Amino acid sequence: MQLIKPDINVDFVGKRNMAFVLSIVLILIGIGSLIVKGGPNYGVDFAGGTLVQVRFEQNTTAGEIKKALIPNVLDNATVQQFGDDANEYLIRAQESDSGLQGLRSQILDALEPVYGAGTVDMRRIEMVGPQVGQELRKQGLMAILYAMIGILAYITWRFEFRFAVGAIVALVHDVLLTLGAFSLFGKEIDLPIIAAFLAIIGYSLNDTIIVYDRIRENMGKYHGSGVPLTVNRSINETLSRTILTSGTTLLVVLALFLFGGGVIHNFAFALLIGVLVGTYSSIFVASPILIAWQEKTAGKSAP
Repeated sequence: MQLIKPDINVDFVGKRNMAFVLSIVLILIGIGSLIVKGGPNYGVDFAGGTLVQVRFEQNTTAGEIKKALIPNVLDNATVQQFGDDANEYLIRAQESDSGLQGLRSQILDALEPVYGAGTVDMRRIEMVGPQVGQELRKQGLMAILYAMIGILAYITWRFEFRFAVGAIVALVHDVLLTLGAFSLFGKEIDLPIIAAFLAIIGYSLNDTIIVYDRIRENMGKYHGSGVPLTVNRSINETLSRTILTSGTTLLVVLALFLFGGGVIHNFAFALLIGVLVGTYSSIFVASPILIAWQEKTAGKSAP
């Protein structure tokens, strides 16, 4: 089945300035959201505290649960509905396990008199101290940084330094847009989300390398055509592969997002955004940076 004609010639390069403006605007919106909200919304893994997942047999509300818990068990707790089940809730508090021994029995003792014995199902309890959360956050950021440094070294060795710069800029672009989307939609960032960010980096890099490999090949074939024409030709030649790969990946991630349940909802959301921006950046960010690099180099050598 042939989705894209072999001789297709879409002017991606001609739209690069418009794409740059769009990317900058979206990144600034995300950064603005992070500033307004005081930074990322870290989960218990990174911020420390207590997370309890509870399911009730009868209908209830977050306000009623909070009213039953706060005087007896958790101070300054927040309660929110979890997943697709109307009677399943997440209870979050700043307290950690240092002062909450026997938390399971304390919560049941506070809720069962209100909702009835045996009607409250404790699905999970997670407790992380603030020092541990800070260390995990640091390690997660360092993992992303080391991945970037390794990619810079690999692409410099595999291609050229200008290719490596384009790939790194595209990856930073992808991470910033995904982080901004998490801030705008109020999603939490925890350890699985760091794993999702690393998966996004890998996916975006793979797509970028496919395009870069064709660009390098065409630079040898059509060295007299100029960099912009060669880059645009290479993007069009790999367009069919890009659409098929990204399309099938999106279908799987979308299925996880819609039907995977609350446990992996944020993880699937990160991958969904990451696949979209990763495909976009390989065409409109990583490749056009080669053109900008060539123009800058030619401008310096002209005098």
